[in-house]
Amino acid sequence: MKVLSILLACFSTVAFAQPGLPQTATIHYPQESHLKNVRQLTFGGDNAEAYWSFDGKKISFQSNYLQWGLTCDQIFYMPVEGLDLSVKGSRPPMVSTGLGRTTCAYFMPGDKTILFGSTHLGGNDCPKDPGRTPGGKYLWPIYNTYDIFVADLKGKIKKQLTQTPGYDAEATVSPKGDKIVFTSTRNGDLDLYIMDIDGKNVKQITKELGYDGGAFFSPDGKKLVFRASRPKTEAEKIEYLDYLKEGLVAPTEMEIYTCNVDGTDLKQITNLGKANWAPFYHPSGKKILFSSNHKSARGFQFNLFMINEDGTGLEQITYDGVFDSFPMFSPDGKKLIFSSNRNNNGTRDTNLFVADWVD
Repeated sequence: MKVLSILLACFSTVAFAQPGLPQTATIHYPQESHLKNVRQLTFGGDNAEAYWSFDGKKISFQSNYLQWGLTCDQIFYMPVEGLDLSVKGSRPPMVSTGLGRTTCAYFMPGDKTILFGSTHLGGNDCPKDPGRTPGGKYLWPIYNTYDIFVADLKGKIKKQLTQTPGYDAEATVSPKGDKIVFTSTRNGDLDLYIMDIDGKNVKQITKELGYDGGAFFSPDGKKLVFRASRPKTEAEKIEYLDYLKEGLVAPTEMEIYTCNVDGTDLKQITNLGKANWAPFYHPSGKKILFSSNHKSARGFQFNLFMINEDGTGLEQITYDGVFDSFPMFSPDGKKLIFSSNRNNNGTRDTNLFVADWVD
């Protein structure tokens, strides 16, 4: 039996097969008490990083669904209500160019344009994935052709926000509509940066050696939550820098961090080991939802967990036997969207699900 695991948020959706993990036709597990009225939105391919529009009526997401004519991730948007993608031949509007590889789409204020990272200026083809050698580490490519663009809902590029050499991607927008946070290698490391909504006044936020990425703003726009790796030994630091020189990162050991939007008051929230990532603030601003494989003996099962902002009160939220990740609360805090391998009929497909949230 072959199944799908995906790493990682604001990473391209990369599948690798592992035997022996359970497949079910379940959409909602009995233990998932925080979820109600779970509904499937997509029905094939790898669909991930679905993020709400400011009005809470639409989502942006990335997909590599072959039946939509795709060879690697491209950006789409769709209404949460009224479009049935289970109907054969149905496809949501594509916002990206269809060239290169894309990642991390996010609605801009006003919901008329969408922000996303794309490699299309570096070539028409999908950039090569490094794959995984037998017994080797899972490696993710840091394509230096990624830049951040804004397109309208018809797919016309309206603006290029980054033009610095190197990797610029993983961008998300503050709920206040005034700032954008993103990850860049412009200083030789993978750090967080903030810029104004028009791309001006870029400021570096994190400065410690290691990968910082997948950042989101708190509901009040005053804090950031993100994933980070922190190589500690000299051997780990050398390995990290050597991979980075090759345009690679090994994202299998990460914890959740928070800081103020100016980089002050940096705090490590989790200390669970393995891969903790895809964090998003609970509407209260006091808790954080994230994906983790820390309870998995072999590391292949990812579920959603919730933790207090001070690192206490860890609680498991989802219970799929393979993969749950990319959680995001709707602007009103009443719904949650996430990606999962549940109900995929034993395939490798990862689909989008939306649910009512119950505190």
